[in-house]
Amino acid sequence: KNGKTVVIDNSSAFRYHDEIPLVVPEVNADAMQGQLLIANPNCTTAIAAMALWPIHQKYKLKKVIVSTYQAASGAGAAGMTELFEGTKAHLNGEEVKNEVFAHPLPFNVIPHIDAFQPNGYTKEEMKVVWETQKIFGSKEIACSCTAVRIPILRAHSEAITIETEEVITVEGAKEVLEAAPGVDVVDDPAAKKYPMPMNAMSKYNVEAGRLRQSLIFGDHGLDLFVSGDQLLRGAALNAVIIAEYKLKEAK
Repeated sequence: KNGKTVVIDNSSAFRYHDEIPLVVPEVNADAMQGQLLIANPNCTTAIAAMALWPIHQKYKLKKVIVSTYQAASGAGAAGMTELFEGTKAHLNGEEVKNEVFAHPLPFNVIPHIDAFQPNGYTKEEMKVVWETQKIFGSKEIACSCTAVRIPILRAHSEAITIETEEVITVEGAKEVLEAAPGVDVVDDPAAKKYPMPMNAMSKYNVEAGRLRQSLIFGDHGLDLFVSGDQLLRGAALNAVIIAEYKLKEAK
């Protein structure tokens, strides 16, 4: 440690150390001011944070309930290969083998990502809880997540239900999302336009749409759907933006 070298770590090794900033630059860039070691968040958390932060800024999140639809590439190149080869085997009437995933993924969904924890949630699900609270700087935000692997190659999607402290409307939420950096609002159901992984793939921005007033929380709640390329917004791009902030800081 020479006091000059900046390390941006994309693993989970430092994310939960109180003294190490966990950063999504559009949310909490100030947290890394003067810091030489910065942790990059879990991909699922980063995608959700892009849409949730601008809403939180105006309406104050109280509860966040997330269900994820995560691509095979979240398990790396080996996961993509297993899905591709397994799909071919299935279509050819052959046995589908699985080594990367807990069960065969082709034509299936698997509600099991990472190891199960003593509370019954998987570690992937708890990462969303721990990291959202840390990045947003509030353990008062109650979070819950169900993480599901689906048979697509790239880009994660998330169905999110929120309860807010302030009264929130679809129009108001759409307005803050449209003004938010890194977010594209895709929300025209009549024209069949909404976030989808096939459109979010290879995009820098996260897509947000399907905005609806919550039937559970009424005028203090909202439902929305987001899609984002977890290899970009959830990993590499986020790290590059962190590096760009640090370079500006050094000048």
